[in-house]
Amino acid sequence: MRAVVQTCAAASGVRTPREVGARSDRHTCHAHPMRRPPRIRRAREPRHRPQVVAHRGSSHDTPEHTLAAYVKALDEGAEALECDVRLTADGHLVCVHDRNLRRTAATAGLVSTMNLAELDELDFASWKSPWAELDDEAPERDPEIGKVLTLRKLLEMVADYDRHVELAIETKHPTRYGGLVERRLVETLGDFGWDGAGSPARIMSFSLNAMNRVRKLAPELDVVMLVEKAHHWPVLRPVVGDDWIIGPGIKELREHPGLGKHLVKAGREIHVWTVNTADELQLCLDLGVTAVISDRPSYMLELLGT
Repeated sequence: MRAVVQTCAAASGVRTPREVGARSDRHTCHAHPMRRPPRIRRAREPRHRPQVVAHRGSSHDTPEHTLAAYVKALDEGAEALECDVRLTADGHLVCVHDRNLRRTAATAGLVSTMNLAELDELDFASWKSPWAELDDEAPERDPEIGKVLTLRKLLEMVADYDRHVELAIETKHPTRYGGLVERRLVETLGDFGWDGAGSPARIMSFSLNAMNRVRKLAPELDVVMLVEKAHHWPVLRPVVGDDWIIGPGIKELREHPGLGKHLVKAGREIHVWTVNTADELQLCLDLGVTAVISDRPSYMLELLGT
C-alpha cells in the first residue's frame, strides 16, 4: 500500500510522508483525492477498423527487433511499428526488449552496461532459427540484418518509406538511467521533427512516471499508459490524463471482461497487446479498440479483409 501512496503522491506533485514527516499523512492522496485540470481530448481521425501495429516487427516468423523483422512488417502492410527501447552505456537508444541479452544474443551482458560498439558485435537473429546452419537448403542470411538495431536507424527507415507509417515506442523501466531514457527519446524524435503535434510517433510505458516525464518534455506527443493487470486500472484511473491512450493486454481483457467495459464506458481510446489470433481480434473489434499490436501483422490484416 505504501508504494501506491508514493506513486499517487509523486504523480500529483504532493510530497510523501518521508519528505515532510509522518504527521503529514493527511496530505497524501488517500485523504484528498487528486484533482487535475481536465485536458481537452485531441480530435483523432476516425477509424473503421483498428490500426495494425507490428509488435517488435513481424516477430512471429522473424527475429524480433531486427531490421529484417521491420522490413518484413512493412512489406506485409503493417500500418505502424512497435519497438522497445533501452539506453546503452554510451547513450544510444537501441531496440531491445530484455534488460539482459541471454535470450536474444546468447550472452549474459546487460544492455545498460555495454557500449553500442560492443552490442554491434553480437548476433540478435540466430536464436530464432538455431538449426539454420545445419540446413543446406536454408537461404543465406545477411549478417547485417541480424545486428542490434538503433532507434535512429528505425526512424530513418520510417522517414524514408514510401507511405505513412506510425511508431509505437515503449520505454522500459526500471532502468539505471531513469528519466534520461525519455529525455534522450524526445531529443531523438526532435531530430526528425517528430516531437510535437502531428508526430507519427507515440510513446508507451508501464511506468506512470515515464509517461508524466514525456508529457512534460513534449506535451503534444501522444502517450499510451500500458496496463499490465486489470486491478491496476482503479489505481491508475485518477492519475492518468484524460487524453492518454490506455493499453491493456489481451489476456487481461479476456480474463477480466469488466476492464474493457469500464474503459469503453469512460470513452477511453484503447490500444491492445499482443493480439495474434482470430478470437483475440474479434474481442478487440467488439470493444471498438483503435489499435491492435501483433506479432502477426499480415494475419491480422488478412482477418480484417485488408
